[in-house]
Amino acid sequence: MNVDVVLGLQWGDEGKGKIVDYLAQRYPVIARFQGGPNAGHSLHFDGTSFVLHSVPAGIFRNNTMNIIGNGVVIDPVIFAEECRSLEALGIPVRDRLMISKKAHLILPTHRIIDAASEHSKGASRIGSTLKGISPAYMDKTGRNGIRVGDIIAHDFRDRFLALKSKHIVFLRQFDYAYDADQGEENWLGAIEYMKRFPLIDAEYYLADCLRENKRVLAEGAQGTLLDIDFGSYPYVTSSSTTCAGACTGLGFPPTRVGRVYGIFKAYCTRVGSGPFPTELHDKTGEMLREQGKEFGATTGRPRRTGWLDLVALKYAVTLNGVTDLIMMKADVLDAFDTVKIATSYIIDGKEIGCVPFDTHTPITPVYREFRGWGKNLSAIRKEEELPYQLMAYIRFIEEATGVPVKIISLGPDREQTIIRD
Repeated sequence: MNVDVVLGLQWGDEGKGKIVDYLAQRYPVIARFQGGPNAGHSLHFDGTSFVLHSVPAGIFRNNTMNIIGNGVVIDPVIFAEECRSLEALGIPVRDRLMISKKAHLILPTHRIIDAASEHSKGASRIGSTLKGISPAYMDKTGRNGIRVGDIIAHDFRDRFLALKSKHIVFLRQFDYAYDADQGEENWLGAIEYMKRFPLIDAEYYLADCLRENKRVLAEGAQGTLLDIDFGSYPYVTSSSTTCAGACTGLGFPPTRVGRVYGIFKAYCTRVGSGPFPTELHDKTGEMLREQGKEFGATTGRPRRTGWLDLVALKYAVTLNGVTDLIMMKADVLDAFDTVKIATSYIIDGKEIGCVPFDTHTPITPVYREFRGWGKNLSAIRKEEELPYQLMAYIRFIEEATGVPVKIISLGPDREQTIIRD
């Protein structure tokens, strides 16, 4: 048995939470492989909405075990709040969730460093969510971090205070006022809550699952174009958001990768700073934002919007070895008479079909126009009922990427999902 992977192909916010929740009915094990509480996976069913930040999106499914992998960074306070809210809904979280001992912890001083660093950059700031993600990953790669398995060590408090002291020294370089003790009491209380969960060597657990032929679904956060290596650097996240990140973020070999589900919106959005070739700064962009309710699940910030970027999508498909495409939010385009796809870029007077190294250079997208379908898609449940204009749009994407669109999402609810043969 192999590990199937679900990941985003754009700048995040593609709708991974809904798809993981939908697919989870076929997978007994769901494992999150990277990112932190800056990710917000939204789910909608039974007339209720949920946003998950650290917990895998399979948590609502019976008979499913969820794992937070070693590639994830965890804020204990946010984790505890999230789990308690799930418990209040009657979800037996502690029976359905395990945490890798090798996952790293976000300290209160990580959040202070994040805010101080972002403040110091002024107009060139990255657009961080200020959750302490980047500083936590910096400590991980700098071999200073504290891992989940450390919380049961007899000298855990000494390790915590030692790292806190290092952070205070580091913060001297910034002209930034802060309280180093702020939030510490709540943080330590949340650590005690975390101790109630099974803390495991996830790589061994997953290896046993594969030997027992259990289906495993690896859940990614953010999107390919935010990858630390292959994204629009430096306007990226601090982890590997590609398929390769699933292997390092959970501890299984590349030979075990099965299907790769690549999720994309029928248009594009981006939060924060960074290149966005197809961004719309007009009424059309505003209409996309309003129709798509494009506001961050974690921050509430309005997202930047634009037409689908096929150059970037093909790049993401290639990087990840995508086997199945999943199109989200096609229904958002219902009201548009014309929809567009960027098929190439013009840079310095030359037309190219690849993502350039320097994405900050002026890029003019070349568009292919399609007729809109002028029909409300939200109530459609069968592929044969989809308008031919939408199917022409989808077929063009399939031919350009060489990958079939296997799932079409026509709304936020579980039921608003069409599976294609």
